[in-house]
Amino acid sequence: MIFLKGEEYMKSKENFVDYSLYLVTERQMLRNISMEEAVEQAILGGVTLVQLREKDVTTLEFYNIAVKVKKITDKYSIPLIINDRLDIALAVDAAGLHVGQSDMPAKVARKILGDNKILGVSAATINEALQAVEDGADYIGTGAVFATDTKKDAKYVNIRQLKEITGKISIPVVAIGGINEDNIDILKGTGIKGVAVVSAIMGKENIRKASENLKKTWETCRKGR
Repeated sequence: MIFLKGEEYMKSKENFVDYSLYLVTERQMLRNISMEEAVEQAILGGVTLVQLREKDVTTLEFYNIAVKVKKITDKYSIPLIINDRLDIALAVDAAGLHVGQSDMPAKVARKILGDNKILGVSAATINEALQAVEDGADYIGTGAVFATDTKKDAKYVNIRQLKEITGKISIPVVAIGGINEDNIDILKGTGIKGVAVVSAIMGKENIRKASENLKKTWETCRKGR
């Protein structure tokens, strides 16, 4: 997989986005390490996409964190996705934005972002997924596929539903929710393009090693599809 920077990357997003190991950040899980260090270690371990998620900070704090993290993702030509906050995504010129069903409507976000940015949408049903495609999403985040402590209000999507979603839409689907080394294999044959993880990386003492292990496990799973 080749990664590009800036406008060249954005113009080629459909061909160059690797969704295989998608990191969603959670600062509260970090163990004596800064967010920038954690993201860098995760990338060195094999993370291919980073979503910066900050729920309980001021706009200024979110902006400052995003600026620091983007320096790291740019260094390795890894796309940075901002969760929910369109203003932050635009302010730091992130690669894209991810929105949920209770966030800004995807159709509105796409109009403001323009065509050259990545837009991800959370979808737990076929109808939500189809609507996201119609609204201009580049990929779908579907879950929670397993029990998770990182999002208490998450809807659950079973393997049958996951297969139905991937079978109905043409854009990439990334599974999320409680995914770790021990259960990735269950996702074999579902048609997903990658796995999004939080605690399986952010909650580990050796973030690089955790990322390496997850990447190897996912690659083995994907080859078995």
